[in-house]
Amino acid sequence: MNTLELGKPNQDVVAEILSRVARQDPDIVVVTGDSRGSAKMTGFGKEFPDKLVEVGIAEQNLVGIAAGLASTGKKVFAFSPACFLTARSLEQIKNDVAYSDQPVRLVGISAGVSYGALGGTHHSLHDLAALQAINNIDIVVPADNFETAQAILQAVDYGRPIYLRFGKRPVYHLHGPSTPFKIGNAIPIREGRDVTFIAMGETVAPAVLASYLLEENGISCGVVSFHTLRPFDKGTLFEVAASSRALITVEEHSVYGGLGSTVAAILMEAGLFRPFKRVGIPDEYIVTGSQEEIFNHYGITPGGLAQTALALLEASHQTFLYVPERLDEQLRPDAPSD
Repeated sequence: MNTLELGKPNQDVVAEILSRVARQDPDIVVVTGDSRGSAKMTGFGKEFPDKLVEVGIAEQNLVGIAAGLASTGKKVFAFSPACFLTARSLEQIKNDVAYSDQPVRLVGISAGVSYGALGGTHHSLHDLAALQAINNIDIVVPADNFETAQAILQAVDYGRPIYLRFGKRPVYHLHGPSTPFKIGNAIPIREGRDVTFIAMGETVAPAVLASYLLEENGISCGVVSFHTLRPFDKGTLFEVAASSRALITVEEHSVYGGLGSTVAAILMEAGLFRPFKRVGIPDEYIVTGSQEEIFNHYGITPGGLAQTALALLEASHQTFLYVPERLDEQLRPDAPSD
């Protein structure tokens, strides 16, 4: 099976880009809430002590202060664990940032199930749903180091409220340096006539690996990185839906209110009907474990996603009504895990 090259944690890339930009732009300011270490901002603070504001464990104050600084013309990046940033300070995001139209760059770190064994209190499986219900804040979930670097660079002069979501682990490289990137424009990675994975963030890589596995067994499988949830790229979605017989969304978030729900609603309203499956975290008490263990449990792995694709195609009677023998052997429950 084709492989992908492992890169850095996206948060490392965020720190590198902001330090580089801050050397040229005097308006860059970073605000942290007892999180400069986990946000990888320690080096930034040492190099630019007058550009970093530490508010302590006070997420609501963090957002309010960030909005105040933004109102004076500062280009503010406010860092906090995504689970706290979008729950404890949701009112401040709604009123001080979005309603007041302050171009704060809210950075949710250690998102999704990155905190793993710390459990449900530290998982952010609600953030995309909550923020989508608030007017006037854009939402970006980069998949690899390239998307992260480009998103941060564009966020510097973005001029609108924006939420950027990152995990902790090293991520796989998915794009070349010349890949076009623009906030709001999805990136097709592979084309597929039979089934296409519509994924975001750290779930894009397992979707790509699943597509390799399916292709090796005669199933044409596409992958699109929908790094921006708002503004949503309806044009690319319609193109993918028109060219692929089945669609699967993949996200490190509740299946309610995030990528899958958005895609389903847009397609339904447009009258584009395809066999469809949402892969993410279901409505249940989530299992406790590392991010890798949780992904394995919910089938967010190359093998698990390939199984989901096969089941969807079989149930839809669109193309394959059987499991190819070789792939069936690879995907048996007792087969080695990814």
